[in-house]
Amino acid sequence: MEKTVKPISGYTALGVAIISLLLSIYLFITGIKNEVAFLIVISVILFIAFVFISKGIMIIHPNHSRVLNFFGKYVGTVKENGLFFINPLYSTIKLSLRSENLQGQTIKVNDKLGNPIEIGAVVVWKIGNTYKAVYDVERVVDYVRVQSEAAVRHLAVSFAYDDFEEGTQEITLRNGGEEVNHILENELTARLEKAGIVVEEARISHLAYAPEIASAMLQRQQATAIVAARSKIVEGAVGMVEMALKKLATEGVVELDEERKAVMVSNLMVVLCGDKAAQPVVNTGTLYN
Repeated sequence: MEKTVKPISGYTALGVAIISLLLSIYLFITGIKNEVAFLIVISVILFIAFVFISKGIMIIHPNHSRVLNFFGKYVGTVKENGLFFINPLYSTIKLSLRSENLQGQTIKVNDKLGNPIEIGAVVVWKIGNTYKAVYDVERVVDYVRVQSEAAVRHLAVSFAYDDFEEGTQEITLRNGGEEVNHILENELTARLEKAGIVVEEARISHLAYAPEIASAMLQRQQATAIVAARSKIVEGAVGMVEMALKKLATEGVVELDEERKAVMVSNLMVVLCGDKAAQPVVNTGTLYN
């Protein structure tokens, strides 16, 4: 488990290291000039002390951390920023705690209905648990990339690209919107929790049919749109014919028997539902001539 530690300030250690270095140089020069071996030995010891102390001084920038390890044993994680001094025998691993963007590659996969589609996603993530990020996975960035691709593939095969049956309530990749993004985010959170990763946001950035079926699917969508439009036209035409018949009967403009009503309905439906403007025909005789 992650353990946060707070080392001592590094300013004192930095001062001691600088003094040790300057004193070592001074004693070394003095010992050489006066041929005093004792001063030379002391200067060497001070220089070794300078190197030893310097190794324990570290600078941590904002939103960064250091994982401390002592001969294979996890000691803790330093998350505060500033100048610090730690045991020079500790080995350290630098980790960034900043949010990072992962622009996933556009991958080709079959959706729930077996149609080949192209899909890609953008993931915003950051390291939340430094212990897991360092010790539970080999390379955290590669782990995030591979697991993100796996999550996107699983999302694609779990839903259809689009639903061509009107009135169905099933979620699709095309109309799912925020709900689909939320499902993707939850799956990524579950997959990346092992590496101590916090998923801040996940969104589908690219969604399209594969090139080999894109033309056919476009024609299908156009046909669906035409059928839907025709349905609305017919529905409106029926209402207008019904209103016209009621209006004629109420105001007594003309009395129509069933046969004449049928002819009138037929003519009105042709006029209202036709693609082109109707050409008027003047009948100078009776309905039957």
